[in-house]
Amino acid sequence: MALTQPRTELDTRYGEPEAAAIAWTEAEGLLAGAELFWLSTVRPDGRPHVTPLPAVWADGALHFCTGAAERKAMNLARNPEVVLTTGVNALHGGCDLVVEGTAVRVTDASRLTVLATLWEAKYGAEWHFDVQDGGFTGGEGNVALVFEVAPRTAFGFGKAPYSQTRWRF
Repeated sequence: MALTQPRTELDTRYGEPEAAAIAWTEAEGLLAGAELFWLSTVRPDGRPHVTPLPAVWADGALHFCTGAAERKAMNLARNPEVVLTTGVNALHGGCDLVVEGTAVRVTDASRLTVLATLWEAKYGAEWHFDVQDGGFTGGEGNVALVFEVAPRTAFGFGKAPYSQTRWRF
């Protein structure tokens, strides 16, 4: 995937006077280090579906996996537009991030092997995956579908001072 530097905008309507835009490199570091993300998809009837999951930041995109029979996978089959969020559960301090994009299935065995290695490096041996049938397999043998979400738009909500940064790709 070609890495793109986004256009960075500070929205002064939603921040304190001393706020500055958050650098995209800082946001990338936070995305890479975050352990838990919230994935928002759309159900067939239009209602939202939100679920927590681990994800890996690699080559300018977030990557997550899910079983083919899970609600999020069924939602993605109909509508691949998603939002992934992560941050800190605090009012003061830290930064919350929102990534909007299209979930694209990853099936290339060599790419999946790289991602499986990254998953285990980040989350430990309990998140060891083998690559088989265009996805990840774990201890139970079921195939998990792997998706990549390259940001189309992302937001950073700083909380010391309060700020809102938008990155457009």
